[in-house]
Amino acid sequence: MTGSEETQLSPDVFDAVSGRVGRQIGEGLLADADGRGLRVGIACALFNGGITQRLLDGALAGLATASVDRADIVVAWVPGAFELPLAAERLAGAGGADAVVCLGAVIRGDTSHYDFVAGQCASGLARVALDTGIPVIFGVLTTENVAQALERARPDETNKGREAAQSAVQMAGMLRDLGRSTPARAARSVGA
Repeated sequence: MTGSEETQLSPDVFDAVSGRVGRQIGEGLLADADGRGLRVGIACALFNGGITQRLLDGALAGLATASVDRADIVVAWVPGAFELPLAAERLAGAGGADAVVCLGAVIRGDTSHYDFVAGQCASGLARVALDTGIPVIFGVLTTENVAQALERARPDETNKGREAAQSAVQMAGMLRDLGRSTPARAARSVGA
């Protein structure tokens, strides 16, 4: 678990960095994210549905906390974690989402399916994010057993679906800010 003091970000990190760089983007990520006006796609796996339903509940709660309008949320159900990348690609592309949250649960069993499914899912989702330029958040649990999955899908602030939704709102906002902050660089590269 990563709850130790050694893994916590220092509260004064942004002040410490600001004197050493020209500009920071994303320093507001630790504050409550504002999702007003964002369109969010959620791809949710049906396999291990007792877990993914809990993750989806957490994600929807996280989006509500960030003030994302429910009319701007689309949920696409897929058979399992392996199918998440294709759904994410459609949600990010033709679906017009500003961010996509992918929810699934891959639980190690007696066969090697875990290694193939979890790895291919992660690779595919990373590729979709890079290909589309839309944040695609990996909210897929990869656990050794059901008890670990249930622990990460609890109906509280530690729910990994909630965390994934918060990350989606934060990344969409950061990319929006980044896009507004780089016109000089874009003009230089176009004129070069």
